[in-house]
Amino acid sequence: MKQTINRMFLHAVIALALITATIGTTAQAEESITLRVHHFMTEKAPLHIDMLVPLAKRIEKASNGRLKLALFASMSLGGRPGDLYDQAIDGAVDIALTLPGYTAGRFNRTEVFELPFIMENNIATSKAFWDFVQSDLQASEYEETRILAAWVHGPGVLHSKQPIQTLEDLAGKEMRGPTRVVTDMLGELGAIPLGMPLPKIPSSLSKGVIVGAFLPWSVTPSIRLAELVDYHTEFSGARSPYTATFVLAMNHDSYAALPDDLRALLDAETGKALSASSATAMHNADAFGREKAGTNSIIVLDKTEVTRWEKAAHPVYTRWLEHANEKGFDGKATIAQAKSLIVANQ
Repeated sequence: MKQTINRMFLHAVIALALITATIGTTAQAEESITLRVHHFMTEKAPLHIDMLVPLAKRIEKASNGRLKLALFASMSLGGRPGDLYDQAIDGAVDIALTLPGYTAGRFNRTEVFELPFIMENNIATSKAFWDFVQSDLQASEYEETRILAAWVHGPGVLHSKQPIQTLEDLAGKEMRGPTRVVTDMLGELGAIPLGMPLPKIPSSLSKGVIVGAFLPWSVTPSIRLAELVDYHTEFSGARSPYTATFVLAMNHDSYAALPDDLRALLDAETGKALSASSATAMHNADAFGREKAGTNSIIVLDKTEVTRWEKAAHPVYTRWLEHANEKGFDGKATIAQAKSLIVANQ
């Protein structure tokens, strides 16, 4: 009888241990993974509100809470905007949203989409940029990370403290550009170009370091730009004087460490679809940004005047082709490929 009781007790202990192990294994299997996403914009920026936040919600819901994105805005994890791509490479963050152009001379073929007056539609151009990343750039310029999305913003607008109604009005004025190509264009147009990331624009305008800046309407409310300038110059016609490229770059080890099903889920939520929706978010935010200009003066350059700016900016192409040759790639072929991809995605 005593042996029977002992055996029953032993069986109960084993059963309890098995149950506990099963619970522990299940809990471990269902333990969530959180990916840190770092960027330079404020939490009021369209890409944070209308792209990153919905993306995080979709991923968490689709994974039943097993995969989460923790969003860190305004460089809150440290560093400068130009450091973001390297943070993704090094694993300081899992994912970084950044402008390749913030590190001049590093992503040379990417610059093709930023050349003057090459962009006609930012959604089609974003799809083209994604296609170019997949066919060429992922294995060359972005081999140190995995690109989850690639896109461009809407038409560039010149925002200034003084009215810019003609090409001559730009002469000698300190103007901000986001990237190497755009500052080169500003210099060719007669301005004194200063390259700087978005977060530095308000203080630079307040201190008189610059008197104006090239920006899309979409991001102006997030830095309260309409309170710092009085004039906004738009360009008539289909083509924008410039745009800037964006990428969502992920650390290779962080990507590889995901379970197969979560990696597949992440792939499904990113890629060309996310590239297009990111461009759409910026496109839709342009109208709101323009509305927030309030009583400021909006100047629209007519076709004749825009043609003058296009001709004045032409030497930028010449220098870019020389730069491409120095970097070992065919600039003319790259321009032709970019234009063909844009047309194919219209």
